[in-house]
Amino acid sequence: MVSSKFNGISNLSNPSIKDILSTLAERGRSLLDLDRYSGDPEKNLRLLCDDLLSMAGEASGVAMAQQVIVVYQSLGDEQKGKFFQWMQSEYGPDEDRLNAAIAAYEDNASDQTLNNINRESEPRRHELLRRLNLAPGGTAALVSMRADLLKHLKSHPQLSIVDNDFQHLFSSWFNRGFLVIKRIDWHTSAAVLEKITQYEAVHAIRDWRDLRGRIEPSDRRCYAFFHPALEDEPLIFVEIALTRETTRAIAPVLSESRDYIDARDATTAVFYSISNCQPGLKGISFGSFLIKQVLENLKGDLPDLKNFVTLSPVPGFMKWLNALPDQELGIDTQEKCEMFRSGLSNPDWCQDAEKVEDMEQIIRPLAARYFLYEKKKGKPLDPVARFHLGNGASLERINWLADMSENALKQSAGIMVNYRYIPKDIEKNHELYVTRDEVVAANRVGRVLKKR
Repeated sequence: MVSSKFNGISNLSNPSIKDILSTLAERGRSLLDLDRYSGDPEKNLRLLCDDLLSMAGEASGVAMAQQVIVVYQSLGDEQKGKFFQWMQSEYGPDEDRLNAAIAAYEDNASDQTLNNINRESEPRRHELLRRLNLAPGGTAALVSMRADLLKHLKSHPQLSIVDNDFQHLFSSWFNRGFLVIKRIDWHTSAAVLEKITQYEAVHAIRDWRDLRGRIEPSDRRCYAFFHPALEDEPLIFVEIALTRETTRAIAPVLSESRDYIDARDATTAVFYSISNCQPGLKGISFGSFLIKQVLENLKGDLPDLKNFVTLSPVPGFMKWLNALPDQELGIDTQEKCEMFRSGLSNPDWCQDAEKVEDMEQIIRPLAARYFLYEKKKGKPLDPVARFHLGNGASLERINWLADMSENALKQSAGIMVNYRYIPKDIEKNHELYVTRDEVVAANRVGRVLKKR
């Protein structure tokens, strides 16, 4: 009986941060006159934000932050867009205070006056976001808020300055040091497994049976990054097939009737799907850390693994190919160019062996050119190529008709790519990519290009 009471006291003395914030918010609400914020939600949201920034009390500040989030979440898309525009125009630096700090530095250049400039140049939006983060569930609410903001950037490019503020703070809050890597298996909570099914962005998971086939067998692995402030919300996850050879097509990986092997017999880890889960964290890099961490975990668990490769989609290839002038296709007549383009627009072309052979002779060399030479601002056009090459991988192989799904044919003519991660070469490849814009590739890729 004594033990039971002791355990209960122990648990109460170590509540979660979320519980503490919830308690503070409840206490704070009793100190606030929330009736004054009834009426027009847009007007009240601005008033709430102003009051939040002026508050000194901890409990009342947490309660006010919670109320800001509640009112914000009640707005429609158009109202949210106006709120972001208001943040951009009204919550920048205090110009008078900043100018005074600059003048003081000009009169007396010192560490202190320079520090004053740094402090006064910070937009008031930063402090608003920091205070909102103190609300129960505040981090998740801000991630969702940024997802809303991203929807408005195209039509209101001036909001990019507000997005920069989110990114600046998120890059600290979601620093690698705060992230926790977990293996996802059939014993993982149902809430997380549902999220994995929902967020899979490369190869859709059809049902629970399909999911089980990807995470339960000995020759399959799935790992995800989590953040302590986002319970049961994976940030990014990667799916891996353990095989005896480099896989060149996705169908054998996903097949329910495939031959299973014991993980201890595998020599190759194939990273066949990596999915970002939170739209509001777009541009906050987790993937490079995840792949490198998983690679180390796999090497530790399965020392016989020798090869680490991806089986990656090529989402930008067809867009580039469709925009390519006819004279650059490598086809000798205009009539054949028209036949090629017409045939490629019909997804049934891949069912005709003769057409497949003709298409391959044209497309393979173009794909090699696309990966090796087609760039924007010095970096590859393809976003997946930028990701893996930037992480220190090398371009190992271009696989013809590796994905016959409708979406893959539309995006990449069915092409998939193996990028290879060689642990001892990762940093060297990364430096070549970053400093020289060099695409490190296997000789076989260049040979395809020279066959034209």
